[in-house]
Amino acid sequence: MTTYEDIDFTPLDALTEGEVVTHSVSRDITLASGRKLALITLDNGRDHTRPNTLGPATLAELKATLETLETRAAAGEIDAVAITGKQYILAAGADLSDISRVGSKENARLVAQRGHQVLSKLSSLDVPSFVFVNGLALGGGLEIALHATYRTVDASAAAIALPEVFLGIIPGWGGAYLLPNLIGIEKALDVVISNPLKQNRTLKPAAAYELGIMDAIFPAANYLEDSLRWADQVLTGATKVERKSVPGKLERLTKWPIAIKMARTMLENRIGTVPRSPYVALDLLDRAKSGTALDGFSREDEALADLISGDQFAASMYAFDLVQKRAKRPVGAPDKSLAKKVTKVGIIGAGLMASQFALLFVRKLQVPVLITDLDQSRVDKGVESIHGEISKLEAKGRLDSDSANRLRALVRGTTDKSEYADCDFVIEAVFEEVGVKQAVFGEIEKIIAPDAILATNTSSLSVEEIGAHLEHPERLVGFHFFNPVAVMPLIEIVNTPQANDAALSTAFVVARGLGKNAVLTADAPGFVVNRLLAKVMGEAARAVYEGTPLLTVEKAFGPLGLPMTPFQLIDLVGWKVAAHVQDTMANAFPERFFSSENLHELAALESVVEKDKNGKVTGWTKAADKVLKGNVGTAPATEEEILARVQDGLAREIKMMLDDSVVPEVEDIDLCLILGAGWPFIDGGASPYLDREGASERVFAGTFHNPPIVGLSS
Repeated sequence: MTTYEDIDFTPLDALTEGEVVTHSVSRDITLASGRKLALITLDNGRDHTRPNTLGPATLAELKATLETLETRAAAGEIDAVAITGKQYILAAGADLSDISRVGSKENARLVAQRGHQVLSKLSSLDVPSFVFVNGLALGGGLEIALHATYRTVDASAAAIALPEVFLGIIPGWGGAYLLPNLIGIEKALDVVISNPLKQNRTLKPAAAYELGIMDAIFPAANYLEDSLRWADQVLTGATKVERKSVPGKLERLTKWPIAIKMARTMLENRIGTVPRSPYVALDLLDRAKSGTALDGFSREDEALADLISGDQFAASMYAFDLVQKRAKRPVGAPDKSLAKKVTKVGIIGAGLMASQFALLFVRKLQVPVLITDLDQSRVDKGVESIHGEISKLEAKGRLDSDSANRLRALVRGTTDKSEYADCDFVIEAVFEEVGVKQAVFGEIEKIIAPDAILATNTSSLSVEEIGAHLEHPERLVGFHFFNPVAVMPLIEIVNTPQANDAALSTAFVVARGLGKNAVLTADAPGFVVNRLLAKVMGEAARAVYEGTPLLTVEKAFGPLGLPMTPFQLIDLVGWKVAAHVQDTMANAFPERFFSSENLHELAALESVVEKDKNGKVTGWTKAADKVLKGNVGTAPATEEEILARVQDGLAREIKMMLDDSVVPEVEDIDLCLILGAGWPFIDGGASPYLDREGASERVFAGTFHNPPIVGLSS
């Protein structure tokens, strides 16, 4: 039988060029019992903003270090081996820039095999192995720990996760086999599949310990000392490690297949069948219930090679690069030195959106926040809501009592607009109507300082028109949040011909302070995200009014891979909001955007669609059926026709947005869709998908990317 030691890994040498090598620095530590432990520290020599990664040269050095220690262990020179990381970081997994340029499926397979060859040495030493997870441990970083005999974790570690499915691949260095055999199938399904699909959710150290991934957890203050002391106790037998989550024979025979079946149904209902990696991971987890580790690793090798060489991973790497690099250096943002320092924030309004704004601003900026409304009862209700949300965070342990009290004290509500006088940044959260926004800004402008910044959260109205009656329109910017405000990572910062650099710079600095990614967009109808979502939702509505059954329409959009079907999305954002956005777009571009008075009739209903317990649309309500009856055509479209229309419509709209300089480059459109609409990484945003599907060629006889973003050759 071929082993990893029989494989020629020299083709990977080409990938070491430019690699930031994470070195394996080994030193001996004599424990209290007199036993000797060899401690390897992974360290790339950079500060903690550049995490350790595991490229080919890094793995080669770790292999050599482990082989030396293996020889020493056999000679009786050491009693244990342990691995930890530099400050705050164990490892952030494989170096994705290396993986994305492997060049062939054969090389992709070698990447998987190399990881297995090196990491599995931790489980084949003649002495026990430990991994002290002292900080960030993602992907291959966590898989290092899974190969060890024992694991401890620092209670302050930033994040622990296997995020590969989010990136269009699978845990390919042992995670798909080792994790379910350590903590059971149900918990492993959460870590490997569910969490990555929930906006790449990670585990806190306490959760990793509770799941049984970690054997012990220690405070940060004396983490290494405590881990070494614990390891000594394990070696002497004073401490027995119990693993209650390890699956037994009964779980493998009964619970395992049921859990897999339920997970498959969940995936089909939630994401459809287009994304490959979740289903490949599911199959690997299923088969992990039996067979040897080597069998499991071999399956991971083939699965990872297949996925790395495919279109979805290529698109994921494009998306990953946008989120990791472009989002952090916004194109067109003025120098941050021009920004006005924000020491107090004003929010016009005290409703739900205003309360969400206030909570975010006070938590992230830690400055006084003022909310106002037309009457004191509304103001009091808004302040009460904000205080209540702070109390919930306190109850969950996310804020200590002193911090919670300080935040509550920073929030003030009043009907007295004169208190805006010392606000540096004022944002409105009022009704989505130009006249209303003009009126509130006109009133506030007379009160605030000459250099204070005004921001509108409009989702689709003209920012220039909103500021048309201001004495100083140059200080007004669009500052468009997405719902839910606390969760969605995007803010569209809308430029106008009048806006000055100080206002734009302040907006970008504030967005960064709020923990958001900002993209600069021109003052065009719908900006970026709502313009393109309006195209998606409009084509869905058009198909319905042609006479197409609701569920046929919903199913037609499946290949887009969006987190929600069109009518799920409309139901979430609200039918009134959706109808308003459609009107805005149809008024601006009547020849390209669908709108109908019947949408407003539906929006007036208390409920429009029926949904099952999973949120899946199952049909119209009786009231909606009544509105639609007699108002729909008799020429239903097929799923294929609907999909082609939306693909071509998106390609046409994106091309026009680029021609009109709504954003500098197509990458900004894809970034907006990924961060603001949940467009899947496996598509890379809309443009790579439209290139691959031929829509770009059909619409403008070209492609958005040259060459198109596709996978590797076999």
